[in-house]
Amino acid sequence: MTISGLEQAARVLRVLHVEDSELDHQLIATQLARAGLRVELERLDALPAVLAALERPWDAIISDYNLPGYSGLDVLEALKARGSTLPFILVSGEIGEDIAVGAMRDGASDYLLKNNLNRLAPALLHAVDAAENERARRTADLELVKSKQRLHELAGHLQTSVELERAAIAREIHDDVGGSLTAIKFDLAWIDRHAQVPEVRQRVAAALETVNAAIDASQRIMHNLRPAILEQGLVAALQWMTARFERRTGIEAGLRVGDERLALPPGVPLVAYRTAQEALTNVSKHAGATRVDVELSLVSGVLTLEIRDNGRGMGPQDLVKERSFGIRGLHERAATVGGWVDLSSPAGGGTSLILTVPLAPDAIDALDDATDFGDDDVDPSIWGRA
Repeated sequence: MTISGLEQAARVLRVLHVEDSELDHQLIATQLARAGLRVELERLDALPAVLAALERPWDAIISDYNLPGYSGLDVLEALKARGSTLPFILVSGEIGEDIAVGAMRDGASDYLLKNNLNRLAPALLHAVDAAENERARRTADLELVKSKQRLHELAGHLQTSVELERAAIAREIHDDVGGSLTAIKFDLAWIDRHAQVPEVRQRVAAALETVNAAIDASQRIMHNLRPAILEQGLVAALQWMTARFERRTGIEAGLRVGDERLALPPGVPLVAYRTAQEALTNVSKHAGATRVDVELSLVSGVLTLEIRDNGRGMGPQDLVKERSFGIRGLHERAATVGGWVDLSSPAGGGTSLILTVPLAPDAIDALDDATDFGDDDVDPSIWGRA
């Protein structure tokens, strides 16, 4: 923001004047008053007093270069050490061009010669204005960073909440719906064994088919909500996923694993599984690929999951679509465990998605992966194999 003429006239600037000459101090005070500025100008010359005064609120500092036992650049260095953006104007009768340029490089707002103070008032106003703009920019940047962090935390919380809600729904399907369907299936099987009327047995056979279809649908829904096979480990879950993907889509799918005995922190397997699931879904829907390769490795404490396909690839416009919530969701999901996602399309075609997760303890935001599902050789979520 700029200081208007009326604001300049009404405002009183508090200026620290580092100067050992009372006469020069009066000359500068007169020059500022002549320019119509209202200034509270305090002169100090002893270095300890100057350093102590830096802790007080000022609008600007005007400093001589040659001072008893130190220089104005020492004051500038003390300002820099405090991380201050306070305007600093160097005024001297003996300063050389090299020193002046060095002072400007080190953060001085301006420099003037004592024999030409006509530019002092404009230089002071400009320096104060620039400092206020810089403080406003830093404040805005800090607020933006805080806002982004809050949004990031909210997105992570939502991802966690969604997974917990999915787990709760999957448990209800498993315990209530699955149990009831299995009981009905046993009852129908009993009726089928004891019924004598052909029409009744036909109806029972049809009902059994319906129940079996309902059980299969429930299993599919439950697995999509919460992949219970993750209880057997990430590698087993990826093996099951890629095999199922290949059978379902006809797209050749390969899995390469560096170490099948991965010990991963809570939350990481689920994030990796969901990332692979989303990537394979996108491949089947959009890539037009004939092959996809999934590679999982753990090297130097960093987990890497890459999904590559040989499809049509993605253009830059696909990566920045306004409503590309799937891609954004992948980034936010990875961030919940301290990881990130890289998505690219090489010039030769195809798409590569890489999930990277450093496994340092302080980088993991654990999710509750506890489930109450049983085990099965094909899929631990399957019920009612009577």
